[in-house]
Amino acid sequence: MKSMTSIAKHPTIALLKSHTTPQQLKQIHSQLVVNGILNHPHFHGQFVATIALQNEANLHYANQVLHHQCHTPNLFTLNSMIRAYSKSSTPHKSFSFYTQILHSPNNLSPDNYTFNFLVRSCAQLQLRETALSVHGALIKHGFEHDPHVQTGLIFMYAELGCLSSCHGVFESVSESDLVCQTAMLHACAKCGDIDSARKMFDEMPQRDHIVWNAMIAGYAHWGRSRDALNLFHLMQMEGVKLNEVSMVLILSACSHMGALDQGRWAHAYVERYKFRMTVTLGTAIIDMYAKCGNIDKAMDVFWGMKEKNVYTWSSVIGGLALNGLGRESLDLFSLMKQDGVQPNEVTFISVLRGCCVVGLVEEGQKHFDSMRNLYGIDPQLEHYGLMVDLFGRAGRVEDALNFINSMPMKPHVGAWSALLHACRKYKNRELGELALKRIVELEDKNDGAYVLLSNIYADYKNWEKVSSLRQTMKAKGVKKLPGCSVIEVDGEVHEFIVGDKSHPRYDEIELKLEEIYRSLRLAGYVPNTNPVLFDIEEEEKEGAVGKHSEKVAIAFGLISSKVVPIRVVMNLRICWDCHDVAKLVSKFFNRQIIIRDRNRFHHFKDGECSCKDYW
Repeated sequence: MKSMTSIAKHPTIALLKSHTTPQQLKQIHSQLVVNGILNHPHFHGQFVATIALQNEANLHYANQVLHHQCHTPNLFTLNSMIRAYSKSSTPHKSFSFYTQILHSPNNLSPDNYTFNFLVRSCAQLQLRETALSVHGALIKHGFEHDPHVQTGLIFMYAELGCLSSCHGVFESVSESDLVCQTAMLHACAKCGDIDSARKMFDEMPQRDHIVWNAMIAGYAHWGRSRDALNLFHLMQMEGVKLNEVSMVLILSACSHMGALDQGRWAHAYVERYKFRMTVTLGTAIIDMYAKCGNIDKAMDVFWGMKEKNVYTWSSVIGGLALNGLGRESLDLFSLMKQDGVQPNEVTFISVLRGCCVVGLVEEGQKHFDSMRNLYGIDPQLEHYGLMVDLFGRAGRVEDALNFINSMPMKPHVGAWSALLHACRKYKNRELGELALKRIVELEDKNDGAYVLLSNIYADYKNWEKVSSLRQTMKAKGVKKLPGCSVIEVDGEVHEFIVGDKSHPRYDEIELKLEEIYRSLRLAGYVPNTNPVLFDIEEEEKEGAVGKHSEKVAIAFGLISSKVVPIRVVMNLRICWDCHDVAKLVSKFFNRQIIIRDRNRFHHFKDGECSCKDYW
């Protein structure tokens, strides 16, 4: 069957480009009408198809031309409209053209292109019943064994989260080609069966850059950034050509892991091979440097970008906030507005975080109010959660509760968790109990909430309450998420999980930890054992808190690297004792330490932290 794009266009129609203005479009249209070219059904169909596919903004115009100047459109034209709408923000409209095909006066019949584009619309709509109807229709018309349609079906069911249906389609493929295998790999990765995806990947006789990107994207999507980076190295060893998509995925994995050395290499690769610095790629580089704690380099990249959009500005504003530079993030927000860039909901998340890290309550309230009043943006749950956090961090826990009670929608776990964190910091048992009750009503297995309230009870030495909470957790099957810290040394990522002694240099690490504690005790350090949630002897508590994953990572950094800052990424918030230890280590061992916990960065130097003990 002849490809939809293989028929030569009329020279005048070929003038149409994606950047053609509405005025130019009308001029070309007029010339085609005057010259009688559109009287020919073939060229009329080409004109409609071209303007529809070139630019979504032209879809309405294409519709008008089709309905007012062509009473019997051919299959090519109607397929083109289905295709255009399948890629648009209104994919449901593609079905009206399918109906036109079925009821055409010149007895048209849908072909494999028709169903391939309809399947794409279903993938966008994510409506299971509609998808099943289309699948049934294409079987009825005899296209269930068309390889392009089968590939589309696999992608469609992947978007719907129906992995079993993906397998069903894939098993019906008579001879799996690379495209179909890639679709199935994508489906496994998309639906969480990442190990099956990797098995398929390893067994594929041929792998192009699309396959590699699909596998890396799967790892990145499910938080397996270390596997994504390992695959990236394998990709280089096999000489696979990297493209912008590859680099954005790798930069994202580096951001998640805090793998600065590998992120720098990715940036160097972009510059060496002269990638065009698109907004997407530049923003990914900025995000990587900011989330790896090198905010100066993030700013250098930002100022060097010729083209920036609202997401670029929002990323760097958020990066400043993440690194504790709240006032600087707000200054940049002012500059963004002066530059004529309209903020969106993502921008205000970054702005409110900037207010949070430095305790600017009134300014945060002003920015929050401006969302709706000045920009017509309805605050979402995350914005409300940040405002609760802003009040709570400043010690205004009653105001935080009042703000939650005034929310126009049902308060979410994020808002109650922010209040609970404030109650932990300011030792408010009553409100802490209320916050836990509300969190458990929403997520009955939220381990973090139980741990926070346990910490509040532990602050008051109320071991009976601590024990009662632990029994409740056990009865409900709630397990505390183990602490995990990651550190990169010489381009290699090392992971430490609390209680795990499997690292090949663990004996050396323990010796270094003993040395650290000897030095700190001589300087008057006393362990803060409140994070230990049970009533045991103080000596045992010191042993438990002393082996937190971030301390183990810091010790490994001291024995493995002599010059560069020690950079650690954690999956939990840093505890008070680890925070105190990191400050003292930075002073007595003369080493800069940068820790990114679940909420923000802590830059330790000369016995001080960039957060000023406000986190």
